[in-house]
Amino acid sequence: MSIVFIGTPQFAVPSLRRLAAEGYEIATVITQPDRPAGRGRRPRPSPVKLAALELDLPLFQPPTLRDPDALSAVAAIAPEIIVATAYGQILRKELLDIPPRGVLNVHPSLLPRYRGPSPIPAAILAGDDETGVSIILMDAGMDSGPILAQRQLRIELSDTTDSLSQKLARMAAELLAETLPRWLKDEIAPQPQDAALATRCPLLRKEDGEIDWTRPALHIWRQVRAYNPWPGAQTHVDGQPLQIWQAWPLQGDSGSSPGTVVALRPEQSTQLPTGVDPEAFAVQTGDGLLAVLSLQRAGRKALSAGEFLRGMPGIVGRRLG
Repeated sequence: MSIVFIGTPQFAVPSLRRLAAEGYEIATVITQPDRPAGRGRRPRPSPVKLAALELDLPLFQPPTLRDPDALSAVAAIAPEIIVATAYGQILRKELLDIPPRGVLNVHPSLLPRYRGPSPIPAAILAGDDETGVSIILMDAGMDSGPILAQRQLRIELSDTTDSLSQKLARMAAELLAETLPRWLKDEIAPQPQDAALATRCPLLRKEDGEIDWTRPALHIWRQVRAYNPWPGAQTHVDGQPLQIWQAWPLQGDSGSSPGTVVALRPEQSTQLPTGVDPEAFAVQTGDGLLAVLSLQRAGRKALSAGEFLRGMPGIVGRRLG
């Protein structure tokens, strides 16, 4: 029984490794072509490609799976089933029709909630208490196929998209290892999604990370967590970008305009999470204060709030944005 595995980012790597460890015959790994990255803009392989090379698995990197030649190449492999997770392209019906046991998709949300390319940031932005992983039998729609398995995961207040992605990737690998053999043995009845409950999340853009200080502190805090590591929650000081990597919402009002940097009073500092920099400062928002715990100026390394204040002590009282 042969499998074609389709995926690109780090999220897909644990699932690929788990299938290999379970002894499945992975006929080919399909991933995106190497992309220019870094200051030198040199082609960089995807995490899935690096894992496939380490596992000594055959690789296929077509520019698009819509191309007839690429489809013919996959059909020639004659996989019994395809497993796809976070590939980065919509898979057309012509590809879905190739394997007799269908195409299984691993999606990091509790479908039908958050169909689309950015479900993990979307769950954090919405303030959800939980998210999870769904394994579906793909159809021609956007993450709309019937559900084969789901598993839930609590979202912690400290979770960012980065940390939550790592947890969900491990969960996805476990759930896939449990679900695939049951599906191949015809032990699972696919359950249609309730389209009336479906929500969609768009592809993130760089400008999504720009902070609007007139929004409530709770919203901006979720934005900081949801856009870590990309595109980053960003404001400006002296006309230069300033990334905020860690923050915490506080009740209260300094009486200043939104975007104004203010010092925390001792009683406010006690509201911060344990283990964070006690020298944090805050920014007035449209509703409440946002304590800034970690940040980074353009071209420099990330600093704790205390380190930043020592290097830029005059920032208190100034407006960001």
